[in-house]
Amino acid sequence: MNKQPSVSIISEGPVESPIPRKWYHTTLFNAFIIGGVGFMAPGLWNAMNSLGAGGAQEPYLINAANALVFSLMGFLCLFGGPIANRIGLNWTLLLGAVGYPIYSAALYTNNRYVNDILLQVIGNEWFVLVGAVACGLSAGLFWASEGAVALGYPEPSKRGRYMNIWLWFRTGGPLVGGAIVLALNHAPNSKGRGKVGYETYLIFVALQCIAAPLAIFLSPPEKVQRSDGSQVKIVLQDSWRAEMAELWKLSRRKEVMLLLPVFWAAYFNQYYGNFQTYYFGVRARALIGFVSNIATLLSSGLISRFLDYKKLSTKRRITYSFYYVIMVHIVAWVYGWVIQEKYTANPPSFDWADSGFTEGLFVVLLWQFSQQALQNWLYYLVSTMTDNISELSRLSGILRGQESFSQAISFGLNTQKWHGGRVPLAVNTILLGIAVLPTWLVVKNHVPVEQPQVSTTVENVDEEQGLSKRTSSDV
Repeated sequence: MNKQPSVSIISEGPVESPIPRKWYHTTLFNAFIIGGVGFMAPGLWNAMNSLGAGGAQEPYLINAANALVFSLMGFLCLFGGPIANRIGLNWTLLLGAVGYPIYSAALYTNNRYVNDILLQVIGNEWFVLVGAVACGLSAGLFWASEGAVALGYPEPSKRGRYMNIWLWFRTGGPLVGGAIVLALNHAPNSKGRGKVGYETYLIFVALQCIAAPLAIFLSPPEKVQRSDGSQVKIVLQDSWRAEMAELWKLSRRKEVMLLLPVFWAAYFNQYYGNFQTYYFGVRARALIGFVSNIATLLSSGLISRFLDYKKLSTKRRITYSFYYVIMVHIVAWVYGWVIQEKYTANPPSFDWADSGFTEGLFVVLLWQFSQQALQNWLYYLVSTMTDNISELSRLSGILRGQESFSQAISFGLNTQKWHGGRVPLAVNTILLGIAVLPTWLVVKNHVPVEQPQVSTTVENVDEEQGLSKRTSSDV
C-alpha cells in the first residue's frame, strides 16, 4: 500500500491574540521588497528590451538570445513553485535576481566591442548566449516567487492594490531606465537608425547587482503580518516527489487547461521590438521606450483599481474586466494592423521631430496598454483559484511558464525579417482569437475561492494609513 504524502497546514485564518506587529513583516514592506527587486532586475531588463533589440542596431542576435532566455525561463517557472515551496520564497527570489546583470554585461560587450578586431576573430555571440542562459534560469525562479508573494501575501481585499504597487515598481525600472537611455541618446546625431551608447549598459549592470542582496529581506510567508490580523495560509508537501505530484495534478485541472491559450496569447507579441528598429531612429526608440511604460502603468492602475472595487462581487469584477480586456485588445490590434499595412507599403524612418512619429508611437502604446491589462487580469483570476500560497506558487509558475514559452517562440519568429511583420502579427491575432472562448468558459464557471467569513476584534495598524485602530473585521 502506497504511503500518502503528509501535508502540514502551517497557518490560516485570523489569530485571536496577535503578536506585536513589526514593520519589516508587514505586507507593505514585503511589497516594497518584491517591487524593489522587480525594479532593478526584470524592470531594467525590460528597459533595454523596450528600446527594440536590446538597443542593438539589428534585432536578430538579440531576438535569438531572448528566445533562449524565455525557453529556459518557461521550464524554471513551471518547476519554480515546488522549488520555492522547498527552499523558501526569499532564497528563490535571491536566485531569481542573480542572472540579470550577467546578461546586461553581455549586451554591453556586444554593443561596445562589436568592431574590435580580436572579437571579430573569436566572436562575441557566445557571451550574449551565456548571459541569456544565466538570465533565463534566474528569471524562471524570480517570476515563480514574485507572483506568489505579490498575490499571496496581501489581504484578499487589497490584492488589486498591492498588485498595482508591484507593477509600479516593476514598471518603474523601465521608466528610470528609459530616462537614462533618453538622457544618453538624445543628441541630434542619434536621429538615424543605429545602436544606443554603451554607457547605458554600465549603469544597468551596476543597478541590477543590488537586486540579489535586497531579496534577502523578504519575510517568509509564516512571518508575514497582515493589517486585518489574518495569516498567510501555507500547505507544504513533505518531499520533492510530493511537490511534483501536486504540480502535475494542478496542471491537469480543467480550468488550467482551458486557460493555456490565453496564457500563450498574453505575451506572444514581441514584434514591437522589430517594429521600432524597422521604422524609428535611436533617439525616437529611446523616447518610445520611456513613454510606453507610462501606458503600462496607466493600464495597470485602471484595471487594478476596478478589481478591488468592493461594491461588486469578486465574480462580477472578473467578468466585467474580461469584457474590458477584449475591448482594449480589439482597439489596439485593429489600429496596429492599419498602421503596419501603411508602413509596409511605404517604410518610414522616423525621428521624434517628424510629423508621422505620433501615429507610430501609438501602435506601441496601445499594444503595451492592452497587454498589461490582460496580465493584471490573469494574475487576479489565478489568485482567486486558491486560498493557500503554496498552491498559488505553482499556479503562478504555470502562468508565467506558459507565457515564457510563448515569448520564446515569438522571439524566435522575429529572428526573421518577415515582409511587413505580417507573419508574427497574424500568428498573434489568431492566438488572441482562439483564446476568447475557452477563457470565457473558465470565467463563466469560476467560483472564486474566498477566505472564510469570520469576525474578530484585534488591535491592528494599517501600514498604508499609519493609523492604530480597533477593528471588527470580516475577512
